[in-house]
Parts: sequence; C-alpha cells; structure tokens
Amino acid sequence: MKIIHLLGIGAIAMSVAACTTNPITGRSSLQLANNSEIMTMSAQEYKSTLAKGKVITGTADAKRVVSVGNRIKSAAERYYQSIGRSADLASYKWEFNLLQSSELNAWCMPGGKVAVYTGILPVTKDDNGLAVVMGHEVSHALAGHGNERISQAMVAQYGGAILGSTISNAQWANIFQQVYPVGSQVALLKYGRNQESEADEMGLYLMSMAGYDPRAAIPFWNRMEAASQGSSRPPQFLSTHPNPETRISDIQKDLPKALEYYKAAGGKI
Repeated sequence: MKIIHLLGIGAIAMSVAACTTNPITGRSSLQLANNSEIMTMSAQEYKSTLAKGKVITGTADAKRVVSVGNRIKSAAERYYQSIGRSADLASYKWEFNLLQSSELNAWCMPGGKVAVYTGILPVTKDDNGLAVVMGHEVSHALAGHGNERISQAMVAQYGGAILGSTISNAQWANIFQQVYPVGSQVALLKYGRNQESEADEMGLYLMSMAGYDPRAAIPFWNRMEAASQGSSRPPQFLSTHPNPETRISDIQKDLPKALEYYKAAGGKI
C-alpha cells in the first residue's frame, strides 16, 4: 500500500516546520500535507468536474475570465519574485474557466484550478468586479488554504497519531474527498471564515497589483449581499464568509494599502 509521508520528525519540531506564513498578509497557518500530492489530486478532480459540466469558451465573457485571471496571476508572480519567493509558485499550473451555471459562485482548487460560474457575472458587472472574485479565488490557492483545510481534517481525525508518522493512501484519499467532494459537488467546497477573510484581504492587494481598482470591492460585495436577500439560503460563495458588516469594515481598513499597490501599478487615485 502506498504511504503518504507527512513530516517524519517530532511533534513540536513538525508543528514549527509545518507553520507557513503568507508573505502578503502575514497570517500563519499549519500545513502538514504534501503539496505535490494535493496538486495532483486537485488537477484530476478539476478535469473531472469540467468534463461533467459545460465549459464556455470563445465568448467575450470566457475571454474576460481568462484575461483577468492571468493578469492577477502574473501580478502575484511578480510580487513573489520581488521578495525572493518565486519557488513557492513553481509547481502551480493555472487554469481559469467559465462554467455555465445560474449559481452565483466561483471556486478554486489547489495548484491554481479556478472556475467562475456564468451566474455571478451580472453581479461582477465589469472587469474590476470580476477581479474582486478572481483575486479572491487566486488567493485561496496561493495561501495554501487547501493544504490548511486538509491538515485540519488530518488532525481532527487522527490527532497526535499523525505527528511524526504517516497515513495510508486510503486515509489520504478519504480526507481529500471530504475537503473536495467528488465531481460537480466540488462547487460546494467550503473554506473557513479565517481563510475567507484572508482571501478577501490578499485578493484586494493582488487585484490592485494587477491594475484593477480595489474600490470596486465594496460595491461588489454589497451587490452579492443584495442578491442573497429573499433567498432561502445565501449563494454558496457567501456561505462561510464573514458577515457583511465585518467584511465591509475589513475592506475599508485594507483599502489604503491596496490603493498604494494600485497606484504603483499605474492606477489613478
């Protein structure tokens, strides 16, 4: 049986070694899992999900999704290069796809596998609004939120048994499928509130670095909140996010720094 190695060292040393710091937000998180394994399984699941859905290509909207995603990805690569951490992104294989669905949703899997649903485009309105969504999703990938979620599941299920030890391939696959459900259900994946808040902040900075106006974030989130009014349940895109008041307050706090990035990218203040 194939064995997935975590970190073959003592518990205390492992916790320190597995603590990853986000170079843009400064937030630290525990990431125990093997990124290569995660990205391989994510690529397989992403391919399967696209095959079961309807991928839109060649349209103006599809091209916008790819263009905005690539601009934000490139901005991230320039930033990581500027701080000497280009190696962090070496294994990413970015994909940005538009899927036909009335849901107000977008999602991202580890390694840069992003999907945007057509249903959210009327809410984004323009490239700046779309950049809010794409920046948020790219940030989930760059921040290693998939690894963090999987690590949390590992600890919850196996506790101290995983420290300095290994888990089997079957156990690993089970954990991955819990975090990233099979097939179309991957659209239901949920990140934690802390991860969503970090993706808001990081995404705001990344869209600004890419030359998109971060002041579009507040109107976008207000439109998303308005779109959920009267619904029996909020759009999946909002289900684990901070409450609207907290989100707007946090964005207002982060806007001055975002506007500095925007100005440096040639944006008009």
